[in-house]
Amino acid sequence: MFPLVSTSEEKSYNGGGIGSSNRMMDFLEEPIPGVGTYDDFNTIDWVREKSRDRDRHREITNKSKESTWALIHSVSDAFSGWLLMLLIGLLSGSLAGLIDISAHWMTDLKEGICTEGFWFNHEHCCWNSEHVTFEDRDKCPEWNSWSQLLISTDEGAFAYIVNYFMYVLWALLFAFLAVSLVKVFAPYACGSGIPEIKTILSGFIIRGYLGKWTLIIKTITLVLAVSSGLSLGKEGPLVHVACCCGNILCHCFNKYRKNEAKRREVLSAAAAAGVSVAFGAPIGGVLFSLEEVSYYFPLKTLWRSFFAALVAAFTLRSINPFGNSRLVLFYVEFHTPWHLFELVPFILLGIFGGLWGALFIRTNIAWCRKRKTTQLGKYPVIEVLVVTAITAILAFPNEYTRMSTSELISELFNDCGLLDSSKLCDYENRFNTSKGGELPDRPAGVGVYSAMWQLALTLILKIVITIFTFGMKIPSGLFIPSMAVGAIAGRLLGVGMEQLAYYHHDWAIFNSWCSQGADCITPGLYAMVGAAACLGGVTRMTVSLVVIMFELTGGLEYIVPLMAAAMTSKWVADALGREGIYDAHIRLNGYPFLEAKEEFAHKTLAMDVMKPRRNDPLLTVLTQDSMTVEDVETIISETTYSGFPVVVSRESQRLVGFVLRRDLIISIENARKKQDGVVSTSIIYFTEHSPPMPPYTPPTLKLRNILDLSPFTVTDLTPMEIVVDIFRKLGLRQCLVTHNGRLLGIITKKDVLKHIAQMANQDPDSILFN
Repeated sequence: MFPLVSTSEEKSYNGGGIGSSNRMMDFLEEPIPGVGTYDDFNTIDWVREKSRDRDRHREITNKSKESTWALIHSVSDAFSGWLLMLLIGLLSGSLAGLIDISAHWMTDLKEGICTEGFWFNHEHCCWNSEHVTFEDRDKCPEWNSWSQLLISTDEGAFAYIVNYFMYVLWALLFAFLAVSLVKVFAPYACGSGIPEIKTILSGFIIRGYLGKWTLIIKTITLVLAVSSGLSLGKEGPLVHVACCCGNILCHCFNKYRKNEAKRREVLSAAAAAGVSVAFGAPIGGVLFSLEEVSYYFPLKTLWRSFFAALVAAFTLRSINPFGNSRLVLFYVEFHTPWHLFELVPFILLGIFGGLWGALFIRTNIAWCRKRKTTQLGKYPVIEVLVVTAITAILAFPNEYTRMSTSELISELFNDCGLLDSSKLCDYENRFNTSKGGELPDRPAGVGVYSAMWQLALTLILKIVITIFTFGMKIPSGLFIPSMAVGAIAGRLLGVGMEQLAYYHHDWAIFNSWCSQGADCITPGLYAMVGAAACLGGVTRMTVSLVVIMFELTGGLEYIVPLMAAAMTSKWVADALGREGIYDAHIRLNGYPFLEAKEEFAHKTLAMDVMKPRRNDPLLTVLTQDSMTVEDVETIISETTYSGFPVVVSRESQRLVGFVLRRDLIISIENARKKQDGVVSTSIIYFTEHSPPMPPYTPPTLKLRNILDLSPFTVTDLTPMEIVVDIFRKLGLRQCLVTHNGRLLGIITKKDVLKHIAQMANQDPDSILFN
């Protein structure tokens, strides 16, 4: 009935002695392990945690005036947060660099191996070769395809079949290792991790989700999953990896180890560091943490997030995993400014992104629900291998699906220059520079038309296969696949606009700004805008998305097109469904998450939601001075409630406070161990002073210090709109309902979530992850 309830402050215990019959046991001196902590799959009480931190800080500040050592302790406590951010940034950046380098090498391993050193990827293998020209810079004698190694030739149908077979075989091997490691060692290492991190940051406890085993297995399997060629990215999982680093490092500092609310401030900063190293976008990472994942984000956390993201980005830049001395993933240089008319195709790309986002969310959630509710969910290894086999078999014949998704996006963003050898740059008259200082005409050549057909097939494959890939039991991010879909659509539209402008430059829409012979349209810009639109349609990000995109590409002057596409995609996607992909997965898994962006517009009252309802059994309560240990233990054994209101008496029902079930059990167990005189007939007191007891009565237990004396209360006529707002903004676990000071009932976070689900005609019993 009350699964989510408040915690009490950390208490102390004094063993006492039998001494006299009215000697009370009081919890004052040494701490009792476990009191004030939370069970797994429970929710923290933000108000109590913040209060505990204020008391701790006040105590340290007061002691700092007493001695030099106390002053040093106070200073070190103040700087411990910054030191923790430094360590998170260093560790996150180092792991991201390791993942990038390993994934690049293993991706190339599917196509061949370097004879000079097997640890070199294709690009590094040919860097130092003396037998390579600029046009054929990807072909060097040091790099051998599998057909060259196995049958000594790279020509003919048999060589193609050998390369095809080895490509599929390596993909299956990588995927099998990834899903097996996740299944055996760390089941929490699968998926993106962002839905769970959002839930954890809102105050939910999922023990082990950010633990050391999850970090180790996620790091290894993320490399394997990306290298397998599946339609997934490493950016979302890198946020999970960074948050694991933050959670583990928190245990080195008492300030964060013992306070769940303070730890969540650190995890918000770690999420920013994760996006910073995923994209090379430190500012975008901070905004992503603020806009998308964080539940509580004070100004102090903003600064520390900024510092953690900065250190992480600097660490990654020092490692230089891309070998190009740049931090960003897709650096672009566009030389042509955009024209006002081009906002029309940019908005069309925004509409496409919104439609794709809504389609993807609905179909992916339907598939994930089918996985959860049918036999399919019992065979994660077979599912991963089947999807990997289909992906690899369909991907190899097409050069745009065979290359890694990051390379594909980089090529689509690229603005064709004279030295580019890509089919996307196979324009006629490409080397004709007879028009003085103007850029040459760019009529599409055979290579461009061939590339368009291949990209159209790639678009269909990416759209379909990503739906079935996201949510499998392997690490799988959604940023890069979504960007790939948008970039392909944008490049197709960009080339179409370019050819339209070339062949019809005298049309009214072109003649005012696009003269004959000028290169007016930049297809790479359309790809960039399309990528932002599709990512926005899936995640519903806006501000952080635009900042990440211009940090990612270096295209600062194209902020307006990016903003137009991002807003359009969000509007279109919201019109078809309010939830982003992460919120949809939170609801699918039944996590107790109160979405701050949603408005509660129903006219219900607290009395309509509270327990007990009319005709229900009376609320289970404890009295402040008339219950024995046996009475309390009976209530604990016969109920599953996580906490109990304490009242003056059953007749008055006047509220005194609230006590946690966990704290009660631990306190009584400790009292029985430490004090032999405590028996089942010992009376438990929650009052400040106990009345004099008759001689020869058993010692009493004074448990006032585990009592929450200021539980949050509302009246029975309080509108639920206000109650929901209170739960969101204060992070409450429960709220007691009173009428003229008398206790009537209780509203827990689970009750609020169930009520919201009922109002939205959803299944209320799906709430609360177990």
